[in-house]
Formats: sequence, structure tokens, C-alpha cells
Amino acid sequence: MREASFVKQNKEKWMVFEKALHNNVKINPDDLASYYIQLTNDLSYAQTYYPDSKTLLYLNSLASEAHQKIYITKRESKNKIVSFWKYEFPLFFKNYHRTLLYAFLIFMSAILIGVVSTLNDDSFVRLILGDAYVNMTIENIENGEPMAVYKSGSQVGTFLGITINNIRVAIIAFALGVMFSVGTIYVLFSNGIMLGAFITFFYNYGILEKTSTIWLHGTIEISVIVIAGCAGLVMGNSFLFPKTYSRRVAFMKGAKDGLKIVVSTIPFFIIAGFIEGFFTRFGEQMHWTLSYGIILASLTLIIYYYIIYPIILNKKQVHTLKPVHE
Repeated sequence: MREASFVKQNKEKWMVFEKALHNNVKINPDDLASYYIQLTNDLSYAQTYYPDSKTLLYLNSLASEAHQKIYITKRESKNKIVSFWKYEFPLFFKNYHRTLLYAFLIFMSAILIGVVSTLNDDSFVRLILGDAYVNMTIENIENGEPMAVYKSGSQVGTFLGITINNIRVAIIAFALGVMFSVGTIYVLFSNGIMLGAFITFFYNYGILEKTSTIWLHGTIEISVIVIAGCAGLVMGNSFLFPKTYSRRVAFMKGAKDGLKIVVSTIPFFIIAGFIEGFFTRFGEQMHWTLSYGIILASLTLIIYYYIIYPIILNKKQVHTLKPVHE
């Protein structure tokens, strides 16, 4: 990127931050830290591509001033991991809400295809889920235990196995984004069709309500797979649409951002694995209020953390960094 384009793209952000520092505007310590991170990223970029420029001198001076203010007004957090999930990631992820919407629409389209195909062709579900699984499930339904598959194995073993497998799927969904996003779209599409066929399979047998047992863990599990798909699209789209960056720089940034999104999903996959290992097997014995309470709480957690909370932080940041005019 040309230096003039780089300055034009970021000048407004730098000026707002500079005015906030010089006018002694009260800034939330976490907001200050986030802007400092953005500033140091810009500084690092300038050091690489404009080593002898006035832009570099300006950013270095501004970063030094911000650094001093951070260490005067804010106690350094000893737990950077908590800080990442509590503040840094949500604020960062707000930039990719549109990409998340695209991933969600792709997934929902695939679910619809799975539903319509299974309703119109009884053999479709066997093509998607496999004869062995379908035959086993039919046998369980006939025995009056359609969810018997979730009762097998030890609780700890199921928890660990499911968690590791879900993280593996998330990493694959992200990694295949390197294929110009096509690989990620395939993962989202195949999982969506599978889910649509699975739900309709139970509907055809008149036991759709039994799927509430699956949604105990599936609410988080499915939601986070879509988020992992978002990570893959972030990486793939960065190469396809580099904007003002070179494709190499844009791809490196997209890969880094996508990886950050994948990392954010790990705690949620652990939660989903824990629910499946220790709660799903008892789903049919649960009172409906407890069962649907867990599902609602899971959905609320995902929506709040990945959508609502980033918006709140972003608005708060814009407000706190708005220059005060006497």
C-alpha cells in the first residue's frame, strides 16, 4: 500500500486518539489499551514499509505517549488470557459481523436444502448420514430410545472425545478457507445439509420433539461451527478482496484475524462437550423447563458474546474517545 493511502485510511483514527490524549479526556483503561494495540499494529506496519518516513516518526511518538498514559492510569492485567476474551476479541470481532452473517446464511441455506431433499426423497438421509447410522437410529426408535446413541460410553470419555472432534472440525473449517473460501463454504454446506437431513429424519418418524435432547449441546456446537466458518471466510476473502493492501499483506492479516476467531471458539466447544458428556445422556429424563432452559441459556450466551457484547463495547469505545470541546 502506498504511504499516502495508508495515512488516508488511518488518519482520522490517529487524530481522535491524539486529541483524547492531549485534552486529558477520561478514557476507560481497557478502551485505551485497545486503541494502543491498534496503534502499535499501525506502527509495526509503518516500520516495515515506510522506515524513513515522517509517518513512522509521528506514530512512534504517539505510541510512546499512549504507552506512558496506559502504565500511569491502568494496572497491568496479570491475566492476558482473560483480557483477550473479555475485551480484546469482542471489540475486534465487531469488524467481522457481516462475514458472520454470510457464514450463517450459507449454513441456513444448506439446512433448508437438507430439509426439502429429505422430505421429498426417503433415501436422501441415507446418502447423507450413511446406512449404518440410519439403521441404528431406526432400531433405537423402534426400541423406544431414539437417543440411545448419546447414552453410550463414559461421561468423561464422551466429553473429551466430542470436544477434541469439534475443535478439529473448527480448525478444518478455518484452514480450508485458504482455498479462496471455497473449502470453508463446503464445510458449512455439508454440515448444514447433514443437520437439515437429521432433523427431518426425526420429523418423518413423528418424534421431532426428541431432538430437544440434541440441542442441549448442539445449540453451542452448531453455532460455533458457523463462527469457525466465519474465520475461514475471513482468511479466504482477504486474498480475494485485498482492498488497498497487497494480496500477501492482506492474506497474512486475514489469516491472523481468522486464527484469532478460531481460538475464541475453544472455550465454547469445551462447554458444548461438557454438556454432551454429562447432560445430554439424561436429556429424556429432564423436565422440559430444565432442558429448554439450558438451550435458551446457550443460545443467549452465543448471541450476547459474539453479537451484542461487541456492539456494546464498540459504542462505548467511540463514546469514550470522542474529543471534548470546551
